Amino acid sequence: MKKNIIALIIIIIISGIAAAGIYFYKQKTVPPPASHTAHEEAKEELQTQTEEAEETPLVEISPEKQQMIGVKTAVVDFQPLQKIIRTVGRVEYDERRITTITTHIEGWIENLFVNYTGRYVKKGEPLLSIYSHELISTQEEYLIAYKWRQKQSGTALEESAVSLLNAARKRLYVWDISDKQIEEIEKLGRPVKALIIYSPVEGYVSEKTAFEGMMVKAGEPLFKIADLSNLWIIADIYEYELPFVKPGDASRIALSYLPGREFSSKIDYIYPLLSAETRTAKVRFSIPNTGAQLMPQMFTGIEIKIGLGRRLAVPDDAVIDTGTRQVVYVDKGDGYFEPREVLLGIRAEGLREVIAGLKKGEKIAVSANFLIDSEAQLKGVKPLGHKH
Repeated sequence: MKKNIIALIIIIIISGIAAAGIYFYKQKTVPPPASHTAHEEAKEELQTQTEEAEETPLVEISPEKQQMIGVKTAVVDFQPLQKIIRTVGRVEYDERRITTITTHIEGWIENLFVNYTGRYVKKGEPLLSIYSHELISTQEEYLIAYKWRQKQSGTALEESAVSLLNAARKRLYVWDISDKQIEEIEKLGRPVKALIIYSPVEGYVSEKTAFEGMMVKAGEPLFKIADLSNLWIIADIYEYELPFVKPGDASRIALSYLPGREFSSKIDYIYPLLSAETRTAKVRFSIPNTGAQLMPQMFTGIEIKIGLGRRLAVPDDAVIDTGTRQVVYVDKGDGYFEPREVLLGIRAEGLREVIAGLKKGEKIAVSANFLIDSEAQLKGVKPLGHKH
């Protein structure tokens, strides 16, 4: 019995010693929770850095090979951008300087003094004469009023005679008869058979519909006379270029038949209509026709310069356009290049605006980048997708 009790006591002591040993072992080998968290965070950070380093695509081109294929680099920086729009223009009449010659009476053209299109006419030069029954009747009424006014001079009816004469004179004015012509009628003492129409402006006959012997109606156009001292040039601007142009933008205008000669002008007006067929809008330039060197319907070359300010930009040759994205190769040093997808903006005279993907100060390949790209393709190096 005593042996069994002693054995039980020994077993209990051994079990206690074993439990204590296990407890102290765990306390010694397992770090506290806070230390465990810091260790895991450091491990995860190191793993993330390793993964990022592994994910950054790099292609190695040795310095010797770079020299052999002609690799050149440039620093990404802010540069003044200037966009130049080149288009073709057509010389047109200045619509504000075109005068339509009509008559206010109905009759027949008796004499045509200006008888061909393109003729130069001076202001006040006779254009044609018109015979009209109404005109003769109005002249006869005026002569009766004129003679009666003379007879009533100094009498009680003088005031009435003057009023009647003035009314008759106004009717002659309606038929475009001038004071000088009225004086001639008074001197002759009889109606003038045909009314002469004089040119109210100076210029060239651009249209003529009048012929001798033809009957004309009131308001019917007979001539169009254009003053060519100032002309318009109308040019087409594509829809995607319209946001860059505005009235007042300077331009240079050249003509093929005057090599070496250039005209300066500014955008005078942008027409608010877009052609559905060509997707272009018309812009207008106003230009003095010094020396009569320009003629309507001539074609001109036009160059519009537009300043866009300083923007982050790279040479156009540095960009490889795959059709779906634009890629540049960033020089990381020690012969390594990183293919980088970029988001580009305006194209301006050999430069491309960079909206995203590059920073100021980074070096990029600007020549032989297609050979670098070929090397990258052979090695399976592809740019990471850029998050715009």
